[in-house]
Parts: sequence; structure tokens; C-alpha cells
Amino acid sequence: MKTTIYLETIIYAPVERCFDLARSIDFHQVSTDGSNEKVVAGRMKGLISQGEMVTWGATHFLVRQMLTTKIVSMQRPFRFYDVMQQGAFKSMEHVHLFQYRNGTTTMVDEFVYETPFGLIGRVFDKLVLKQYMTHLLTVRNRSIKQALESDEWKQFL
Repeated sequence: MKTTIYLETIIYAPVERCFDLARSIDFHQVSTDGSNEKVVAGRMKGLISQGEMVTWGATHFLVRQMLTTKIVSMQRPFRFYDVMQQGAFKSMEHVHLFQYRNGTTTMVDEFVYETPFGLIGRVFDKLVLKQYMTHLLTVRNRSIKQALESDEWKQFL
């Protein structure tokens, strides 16, 4: 059974800038310092593009984990889509959408995953994991918004 997390973030910045900061490897590492996410393989810095992969090492639930994702499609500056190649989930897909209107960009995350371990995984998801993942994505989106609505983004683009 798949779980979907859907988030919308309103950002007062141009759509191209929002799109690029969301795919910045360097900014990703800064915006996820709570779980100490670091690149361990693949695209190591700069802006990830279609066809490229990145492997992240991070600590979640006191366990060091690896997650490899690949950007399988990209239509700059409106959409990119990454899919887990290897990691702790049974499956994981993340659609990033960007819609610009009247001076604001709406950044949409549709994060879909499936837990391993059958019934135990589903119970863990309902009790803990969905809330945890929603929090991680919300904190990251808040960081993206804050950087784009200040001059911080200039360090990364």
C-alpha cells in the first residue's frame, strides 16, 4: 500500500530560481542538516539534471541510511521527477511541480512511497513514518522558501 504526502509552498520568487534551488545538491545538504544528509555518490554538487543520480547518506531513527535517486524526467522550470533506485523504502517517487502566477511561485511536492516489511511496515508508516517524512519535507520547503525570499539563494545559484 502506497502513502502519498502532498505539500504546497507559496514562494515570492521567480519560478526559474525556485526550480533551480530545489534541485541544488549544495543547498539540499544545508537544508537537511537535522538529519545530516550528505552526498556519498553520484552528482556531488551543483544542479542535478535529468538522467543523473545522487546517493544520500543520512541518519534517520538513529540509523545511518543510504538513498539513491535518479531524475527520470525534467521540464525546466516547471517539473522534475525523481525515483528511488536503492534505499530503505520498498519504492519511492517524488514529483516536484512549480507554478508561477502574479509574482509568486507555488512549489508542489507529491511524495509517494511504500514501506517494506508487510503489515509491520504499514503499521510503522501509520504510527510514525508518514508524520516524520511530512515534517522532513515541510522543514526543507521552509528552508527553500526562506532562502529564496532573502539573498541566501545567491550562495547556491
